[in-house]
This record gives sequence, C-alpha cells and structure tokens, in this order.
Amino acid sequence: MAEHSVIDTREGYLSAVERIAAGDGPIAVDAERASGFKYSQRAYLIQVFRRGAGTFLFDPPAVGRFDELNEAIHDDEWVLHAATQDLTCLREVGLDPSIVFDTELAARLLGMPRVGLGTVVEELLGIHLAKEHSAADWSTRPLPEPWLTYAALDVELLPDLRDAIAALLEEAGKLDIARQEFADELVRDLVPVRAEPWRRLSGIHSIRGLRNLAVARELWLSRDALARELDTAPGRLVPDASLTAAAKAMPDSKRALAAMREFTGRASRTELDRWWAAIEAGRTTDDLPVLRGTGESLPPPRAWADRNPDADARLKAARTALTAVSEERAIPLENLLTPDTLRRVAWAPPAEITPQTVGEALAAHGARPWQVDATAQVIAQAFVEGPQSADDGSDPVS
Repeated sequence: MAEHSVIDTREGYLSAVERIAAGDGPIAVDAERASGFKYSQRAYLIQVFRRGAGTFLFDPPAVGRFDELNEAIHDDEWVLHAATQDLTCLREVGLDPSIVFDTELAARLLGMPRVGLGTVVEELLGIHLAKEHSAADWSTRPLPEPWLTYAALDVELLPDLRDAIAALLEEAGKLDIARQEFADELVRDLVPVRAEPWRRLSGIHSIRGLRNLAVARELWLSRDALARELDTAPGRLVPDASLTAAAKAMPDSKRALAAMREFTGRASRTELDRWWAAIEAGRTTDDLPVLRGTGESLPPPRAWADRNPDADARLKAARTALTAVSEERAIPLENLLTPDTLRRVAWAPPAEITPQTVGEALAAHGARPWQVDATAQVIAQAFVEGPQSADDGSDPVS
C-alpha cells in the first residue's frame, strides 16, 4: 500500500486544487477532528478524493483557508458520510458545498439497521474497513502512517458507496426523499446557541436545591473558560461526574474539596483555587437559577398526562400511527418525523384539525414536503381520535 503524505504548504495546496478541479464526478470529502482531546471542533485533517485526480490529505492549521478549493468544486456534488458532523468544521476553513450526498443519512432512509461507514461499506461493497483510529487525537504531529492510510480509505470508497446507495434509493422510490433531506442538512442550524449551556452537565438532573444548582453552574462555567483557554476538552480537566459530586456535597472549605475522592481529573488539584472560587461564587450568588432551563422547551412527555391530558392523548395516538407508517415505508421513526416536531404540534395543534392545517403546522416546525405528505393525514386522524378514546376510557395506544 502506497504511503500517504500530508499537504501542509500553500504551494502544495494550490497544486492539489488544480488537480481536483480537473477530476471527474463527485468529490468525496471527510474531516478528522480531535474530539475528546481539544476544546475546539476544528478540523485537523481534511481528506478529498475525486476520480481522475486522486486522494489528497490536507493539514488545515498549516494550509489556512480553502477558498480556492471551494470555488473550484462548490457547484459539484460532495459526498460525505454523516455530513452534519463535518459541515461546521469545513465551513470554518471556507469549504461550503451547495450539493451534498450523505451516505449515512441515505442508509438510514433505506432502513439499514446499522449505518456506520465501516458497516455500510462492508454490506454494500464487500470491503472490510477498519475503524480503530476514529477516536484518535488528530491534532498529533506528525500523523502516523497507519492513521493516514485509515483517513485516505475513508474517502476513496465514498464515490463507489454513493453509487451503490443511489441505486438502492432509486429502486426503493426514495431518491427524491433523500434529496430533500440532503438539502435540509445544508440549511440546518448545526450549532444552535444554548441560552444556558451549563445545563448540558451530565447528571445535573440528580442535583437538588437551587443553591446546589448554582454551584454546578459556576463550576461548569469555570471549567469551560479554562478549557477554552487551553484548547482542551473540558472533561479531560475535571470530568462531569466530579463537578456533579462537588455540587451535591457542597464542601465547606478548600481542604474539604481537596479531600473528596469523587473530585478527580488532571486539573482537579492543580486548579484547586479555581474550583473553590467557583463553589464560593455559587454559594453566595443572588442570581439563583431556576430548576428548569428557560426557552421554548416543552414539559417532558411523562408529565403531559397531568398537565395537558388532551395533548398526551394526541401524542400517544400519533406515535402509534406513525410507527405503522415507519414500518410500512422502512424508514426509521425519527427520520420519518423528528420527535420534537411531533411533540410541538401535539402540544399546540391547529385550532381546526385537518390534514392541511396539520401539514402546515408540521412545515412551520421544519418538516420537509415528503414528511408532510407521509404523515399529515395520519397525524390529523390520530389527533381527532386520541382525545376521544381517552374520554371514553379506551387506550389510544392499543
């Protein structure tokens, strides 16, 4: 197997752009990050393959912007696997496609039970693709040759995989559905801004008391600031479980914090002053958080029966109806219609429930035309029959 070299100069990059532009057919693109190692989600390697041009491995920190490459291939089809995972870091360096073919999403629409790249390649192309380097620290320099071989194979097989999947989509009558989903990926907000990002702390729902919650918030914010400064994954400094344990225990001194066996991590003692300052800030602040996050979040479905019985009946009846549609079309339920969209329309349905008004409500929450066509009729019927079944004592889910 030939060795692979990384392009890390502007001269090498510009030469590669010319060769890629002269190639044929769609462009396979992939990116490797250092998730779990770095704070940022920037790309540390970008792989490109095109028939007639070859394979190119770029070092984004060294190359800088990729505007010339984007201009050369912007209007061509780009093939990615799980595009939403890579589009953000590609856009950061100027790579922004106008047309994508997402082999992972397409595999979902085909109803394949497992959609990881290695599994799909093996099933459709008969090639075993090792994935042992997928969680590696791609900020490492120099990158080991086995990693580069792995990275190259990820894109070299994508065009053949794309063709195989496209044929299956055509055969199943799902090609137009796939195109709508691919187009939606390009306009979707991939990095939503959270009003209170600290609520992502694992285990936060087990914390009781507003003061304890304030301590958890201050610890999370302090860790996030340090992680950003050092460009290190927050969990590598102090894991979530340690922050949660400290917020529950509410140690009354720096010494007591240091004595906690649950408070671990490589920065748990070297930055002890920082963590203690965060705990003190949480213990004394007048700005206490509310128990639940702010925003447009709905109550958890388990609480609907008490808070909004009609909405609960609508949701349960619609879920049952959509499950049948999902099985009939061999499309996963979450791809047929996102759970959040269904919940929002079930909680606040149109004043007059008809297939048209339900379809309009679904579209207002981001449902694509094919999803509206597939679900509006059955949801409208479920919304009408669900509360009626609840009123007469029958079970709308049965």
